[in-house]
Amino acid sequence: MATNGVGDHKPDSGTGGTLPSSTSQLISRIPKILPHERVFSIQIGSELFKLSGASLSSDAPSYFSQYFACQIKKAEENGEDPASAIRTLSIDRDPVTFRDISLHLQGYHVQPRDATHFVRLFADAQFYTLPKLMSQLYEEAVYTTIGQREFVIPRELFSDPGNSPNFFSLGFAVFFSSPDDLFPGLDREGLLRPPSIVPPSVPGRSAEIFAEILHLLRGYPVNVRDEKHRAELLRDCRYFNFKGLEQRLIPHSISFNLARRKDEIVLRLKDILKSGITIGPEPTATDPQGAWVTYARPFVDDRPYELVLEIGDESTRLQFGPGGSVRAEFFGETKIRVAKMFEVIATKLNLPPTTQPLGLLMAKGGASSQPATPGNTPLSEDLVRVIMDPEASVTLDGKQWAGLEEGTVSVPSSAGGLGPGESPMGNSPSLQLSVPTPAGSSSRKRKRAEMSGGMDEWFVRTGQWRLKIQGVKNGKCAVECCLVAVKLDAMSSEQTRNVTRSFLG
Repeated sequence: MATNGVGDHKPDSGTGGTLPSSTSQLISRIPKILPHERVFSIQIGSELFKLSGASLSSDAPSYFSQYFACQIKKAEENGEDPASAIRTLSIDRDPVTFRDISLHLQGYHVQPRDATHFVRLFADAQFYTLPKLMSQLYEEAVYTTIGQREFVIPRELFSDPGNSPNFFSLGFAVFFSSPDDLFPGLDREGLLRPPSIVPPSVPGRSAEIFAEILHLLRGYPVNVRDEKHRAELLRDCRYFNFKGLEQRLIPHSISFNLARRKDEIVLRLKDILKSGITIGPEPTATDPQGAWVTYARPFVDDRPYELVLEIGDESTRLQFGPGGSVRAEFFGETKIRVAKMFEVIATKLNLPPTTQPLGLLMAKGGASSQPATPGNTPLSEDLVRVIMDPEASVTLDGKQWAGLEEGTVSVPSSAGGLGPGESPMGNSPSLQLSVPTPAGSSSRKRKRAEMSGGMDEWFVRTGQWRLKIQGVKNGKCAVECCLVAVKLDAMSSEQTRNVTRSFLG
């Protein structure tokens, strides 16, 4: 049994029975909702509690203060003595949980011990409508179980705009709602008892990985052991919807390119988000519409960097045409991603995302029903124009490719109107590019090249590209988006690919 005599007897401070000024001020701050000196009986389950009016008034208006205030008013209206007329309040709830609630009412700070204790305090605080306790629990850490391990997580870790809303604020909305919102979505009228609340838990995820994620959310540097470890961290970041942390973890490289005097970021195509894409204008005398695609990781970077886009998965084929023109063709998921990226770039340039008329699109089922290909955007044909920059590093069939051979031809200045001998990258001479025919190639390959009008092709295992916006004449619109080669790992034949195969272990 818990009892409280606060208000019944004033302790003798040795100064004529008066309270110290600090204690007097503390009591005076408690509203006079119930008589502070009167003791009220509350039966919780099988246990009787006696609490003073001061304790009950300290967190009010509540279920208790309203009940006893009505009892006092009724006794006064009937001319009865409130001491004998006020009945004991009986509530069929857990007395063990109420012991902590009574301590809270008596002025002690109550700290949840674990997830189960937290949800029981949370449910009963809302059931008894104790505004101060509800507010305290609303500010408390999040108690949850991940895998088989319990975690106590400060709420401020989830308040960062890049990581909120997240799995916890969305999946456990009752614990993240306003303290004034009693059981969100539940009609309180006629409610005899609060609904059962299960402690938050995510049994299907790794406790070890989640502990590392919390370590990162606290601001500690990212220490990725290997790509498998990175994939595990990214998978759970996406599961818990920590978008800002995910952007910190994705593979990237930020550096200052002294030759170009620019900060640049290298990112994989699959990690590009449309909200991070921007356009960095860089007009020249020969191309007043010149620009480069730049990128800033959402929630992480405070300024954009020049984008170097990495495309792998052996999904790019370069086609070399007459006159040294080079075009890139993409396959599978890469083709879709490139097309979507071009659509975003078009909107950033205030161009329509697609070149197809609206009426035709609606007749065919809308834009979403059309095949995703760069040719459906105003910035490119299906085969994207490629600029083989003289500074590009190219590995062909496992060997460094010089690109300068006898009988070479110039890459034509792209349709942006560059003059003869001017490079798309500046004032250096235009690249002399030979149609790649590796030494020792078979007559069948030469015959195939002749049959295709002199065209040849490379298969790019992995490539890094800058994205250049340049003016174009007689195109779909006034500008086009070109891929400027930075670093390529390419093959010229299937035989080279077969050489790199390995047998199953």
